[in-house]
Amino acid sequence: MFQFETRQKTRSSAISMLELIYHSVVRSIRKTHNNAVMSLVINMLQTITFVAAFYVMFTVLGLRGAALRGDFVLYIMSGIFIFMIHTKTVSAVTRAEGPSSPMMKHAPMNTIIALAASAFGALYIQVLSLVGVLFIYHIAFTPVVIEDYSGAMGMVGLAWLTGVGVGMIFLALRPWFPSFVSIGSQIYNRANMIASGKMFVANSLPSFMLAFFDWNPLFHIIDQARGFVFINYNPHYTNYEYPIIVAVVLILLGLMGEFYARKNASLSREASR
Repeated sequence: MFQFETRQKTRSSAISMLELIYHSVVRSIRKTHNNAVMSLVINMLQTITFVAAFYVMFTVLGLRGAALRGDFVLYIMSGIFIFMIHTKTVSAVTRAEGPSSPMMKHAPMNTIIALAASAFGALYIQVLSLVGVLFIYHIAFTPVVIEDYSGAMGMVGLAWLTGVGVGMIFLALRPWFPSFVSIGSQIYNRANMIASGKMFVANSLPSFMLAFFDWNPLFHIIDQARGFVFINYNPHYTNYEYPIIVAVVLILLGLMGEFYARKNASLSREASR
């Protein structure tokens, strides 16, 4: 009958929200495997498998000469790492718990925290996998030399940010078009196997082929990342301003769509997925 509401100060409410995001991140990571270490190992094995497959493909097809001068394995990894971070983030954010999830019945929990937990969980796993694979390659095979570490990591963060933006669009559409979102997100990730440009550099493409990839912010990010990783490559046809603009626009649209879905989504609609 009587309820007492306590108002938290801004600092304490921010701390409690960060703590809640932390526990949600741990929960999202453990969805893959009960053991967080095994979750990391599985992701590293996926990355290593990708690198090995592309290395064999480039070697068998005789395309190694088409790559830029420098460490060929590092050239492959620079594309695969960013591709994995982007696509894994899109998938994680798309599958984040929506307004009709049972977790939303707990008072401190909300959809923004669930979204942030999925996004940061994907970033955590992918960055640890990146560091782990590079460390193994550095120790076991040859020293890893990166021309500009800060610029390369900036492109990693930008790939994650654009992945968050794309995932938020799918997340906002999920309560209304669940089948379309499920199929559309898979098509998007599969299309980026080629459209991301991780198998070639933009400077080597003729102008008529460049138009097929220039729309994709991930194509710009991977090409710019290789400009930061290798001293002898200078991207002429890509930039990092375009992915930043795309990421900001997608995130804003995703927040607007998520707010509308949160107010209007129903349990029956969510159950019909």
